[in-house]
Amino acid sequence: MALQYAVNKKSARGFTLVEMVTVILILGILVVGVSSFIIFGTRIFVESSSVDQVLSQSRFAVERMTRELRGALPNSVRVNTDSLTYQCIEFVPIQASTTYLSMPIAPSTAAASGTVILDNVASKIAVNQYAWIYPLTDSDVYNSARQKRAQIKTISTSGNQVSLTFTVNSRFAEASPRQRIYFASVPVSYCFEKVSSANELQVRRYVGYNFTAAQPKPSDMGTGVLMAQSVANLLSDSNDLPLTLTPSSLVNNAMVHLQPRFNVNGETFQYRHQVQVINVP
Repeated sequence: MALQYAVNKKSARGFTLVEMVTVILILGILVVGVSSFIIFGTRIFVESSSVDQVLSQSRFAVERMTRELRGALPNSVRVNTDSLTYQCIEFVPIQASTTYLSMPIAPSTAAASGTVILDNVASKIAVNQYAWIYPLTDSDVYNSARQKRAQIKTISTSGNQVSLTFTVNSRFAEASPRQRIYFASVPVSYCFEKVSSANELQVRRYVGYNFTAAQPKPSDMGTGVLMAQSVANLLSDSNDLPLTLTPSSLVNNAMVHLQPRFNVNGETFQYRHQVQVINVP
């Protein structure tokens, strides 16, 4: 009986304080190690996601700007820079172009109609578009004082020809050496704007505003669409501007230099694109 009591008493014993403290310490070390690993992995994932997001936005913005600039109306590209708040590039995307057969061109009298050749590109001509002939400067594109553009009122097609009527009697100032005529609706602007809450720029695309002789400010163009963020260029430094325009000449087409610099999580990367505006008057 005494032996049985001793065995039962021994089996009823629990953990000692030293054993419990040892287990707690071991579990604490394991929890700290595992949590550090999880936190480190989560941090890497969040930072990688941020970098990937900025990369995707920047690639999309630069690629879209490049494609649209390549299809710009001749001599419609112009750049305006405010060293404190923004830098904008404005141009007119071509919607259609073809060869004209007859147009009211000086010294002929003004008229309200003209005829162009119908082809696959010319089929995109639409009512309310503007027509340009031989624009040599940005003033010829945005300012109608030199009579380089006219707005289309009606369109009629017969065979391989398209007859156009204009909203008012018009007379183009000069004939194109290759009889080229271009059609477009509205100007487009991309602006690198300073974010007031941070020392960085964001890229916005503006469309749907009217033609103006002087290049408009972002505040004059309505609400733009956000294209990219985290641009680190300094507008106050002429050597660090995100945009540079080399105007066209008699031997060279216009060239736009895109060099936006992006900053995310302490890492910086920069694009260096040269976009040639291949269209000529």
